[in-house]
Amino acid sequence: MAIEAGDGELVTAGSGAAAPTTIRDASPADWPGIWSFMRSILAAGETYCWPVGSSEDDARAWWMSKPYGRVFVAVATGGEIIGTAEVHPNQPAQGSHVAGAGFMVSPAAAGCGVGRALAEHVIEAARADGYVAMQFNAVVETNAAAVALWKSLGFAVLATIPRAYQHPAFGLVGLHVMHRKL
Repeated sequence: MAIEAGDGELVTAGSGAAAPTTIRDASPADWPGIWSFMRSILAAGETYCWPVGSSEDDARAWWMSKPYGRVFVAVATGGEIIGTAEVHPNQPAQGSHVAGAGFMVSPAAAGCGVGRALAEHVIEAARADGYVAMQFNAVVETNAAAVALWKSLGFAVLATIPRAYQHPAFGLVGLHVMHRKL
């Protein structure tokens, strides 16, 4: 079973691959590697607030092209992309000093620290880029692994919007708004 991620959520499933040796800025050439695991995460519809039937073109545009955003990839020793993260202003204009972010990890790399490594990298990159805080707008409350990771990295649940997410297995569940200073 996949534990998938949405805005500010860690994605893992199964058990497996080696931890990344490199986390770097993504390039357009990285897209096929990202899509290779993103498509199943989106299709499952368990935690990402995207249409289950998102096309590759729509997913690429949303993930790779946010205004003022940056995208990162976690790359295993053999060159395989095993995770990705993106960071962007949470809001435009007067709200642009607070970052938002999203994370996805290949199911083959679950449980190997890829999500944590990406999270730590993104937090440092956001700080270096001048953001003063990071906010996740939609962490599905049933995604226990993601909630635990974010709490371990200093994020607090500011609010839970009840029955805001239509989970395919659990029905209507809450979405956490999570935040931390940088």
